[in-house]
Amino acid sequence: MSARKTAVVLLSGGLDSTTALWWAKSRGWSPVGLSVRYGQRHARELSAARAVARRAGAPLHEVELKLPWLAVSSLTNARLKLPDVPLARIGRGGIPSTYVPGRNTVFLALAVSLADAIGAGAIVIGANALDYSGYPDCRPPFLKAFAAVARRGTRAGAEGRPPRVLAPLLRLDKKGIVRLARRVGAPLELTWSCYAGGGRPCGRCDSCRLRAKGFREAGTEDPAL
Repeated sequence: MSARKTAVVLLSGGLDSTTALWWAKSRGWSPVGLSVRYGQRHARELSAARAVARRAGAPLHEVELKLPWLAVSSLTNARLKLPDVPLARIGRGGIPSTYVPGRNTVFLALAVSLADAIGAGAIVIGANALDYSGYPDCRPPFLKAFAAVARRGTRAGAEGRPPRVLAPLLRLDKKGIVRLARRVGAPLELTWSCYAGGGRPCGRCDSCRLRAKGFREAGTEDPAL
């Protein structure tokens, strides 16, 4: 397959990124996964990303970053308490402690670099701006701005063939994401979304509550439980 039909997929191993990868496959893209270890509390999600990539038959690049200032986030600092708020309050009380400063900026920069190196025609990110915790780097204006970065700051862009930045889940709620995942055959039983890690999802963090909401409203059971 032509490199221009290759898509770099940011793959965390969770519901959204796995659905985005299978969406890319359903659209004829040949996915190349990119996972980042940035000091998360646990490696459970990265194990899930490897399993998802294997199931997809997709090569997976794993990058480790050591950025000590990211310890301001409760996702990277186990001494900080993870939010435990009712579902109705998620995304409504300001930016939560789980926000990792510049995470999607860094991730997309890495994806743009990889896409430029291998001649990929697209970058796929599972960002979602409806049922989410209120992170500013999951909103449409941010992704539109990064598409401009990919056009202006790459060799491919200078040659008139910049990689597209695709966010197929951006305007879907979690119910819609679960239904899309089912439609494209995403292996949701392999995915991991919980912020806390451990043997089983905690059921209390924002990610667990939003995931449970999606499956409940979609009228189907979560195969990962």
